[in-house]
Amino acid sequence: MDRELEDAEEGLNTAVYAELRTRLVTGRMAPGHELSTRGIAAELGVSQTPVRDALSRLSAEGAVSIRSKRRVRVPPMTSERFEDLLRCRLMLEPEAAALALPHLDAAHIARLREIDAALDAAITSGDTDAYMKTNHDFHFTLYRATGRRTMTQLIETLWLQFGPFMRVVHGRVSGAHLNDSHQAAIRAVEARDASALRTAIAADISDGMGLIGRNGLATTHEALTA
Repeated sequence: MDRELEDAEEGLNTAVYAELRTRLVTGRMAPGHELSTRGIAAELGVSQTPVRDALSRLSAEGAVSIRSKRRVRVPPMTSERFEDLLRCRLMLEPEAAALALPHLDAAHIARLREIDAALDAAITSGDTDAYMKTNHDFHFTLYRATGRRTMTQLIETLWLQFGPFMRVVHGRVSGAHLNDSHQAAIRAVEARDASALRTAIAADISDGMGLIGRNGLATTHEALTA
């Protein structure tokens, strides 16, 4: 019986953690946003214990900042943090995509095309939720194919920290300015060209994060923390 209770508790903790991760990656929690343990628990229909456990894990990953038992927030974006995240993404993600290449088959390519079509539709319609989700799905369909769990987890940690800010920027620019290199990445996968795939993913990251810089990181930061 004790074992069953432990398994149930572990499953609940995992579920709450996964839900909060999803909210961060898709930007449903904005930079500077104050989080209420009690409020989240009530919303999810759980006690505060699994919420505190999840927030502690997310704090260790740099996704939230715990100031006290009652003060938890999503960290604001700064120029220094932005540059650090950009550098780390450019080091890890193109390489992860290239390592995935031998494991990508026709089913993966079909899935990537399906996701990219959904992403284009989200941009056209201005659906921020769908854009954030499909963009994440595209990249991680590639990265998870590597079978390299540690590398994928490191990349996920970067997305946890960047997702909230990316959503804010997406909401401030028109879809016409949201160019991506996903089609180039798909062509590289079809051609089995690791170098071209690295280039496409690096360009996608640089262009997307460059969009943030062009739209004024400092101005956005001031607005979020005012």
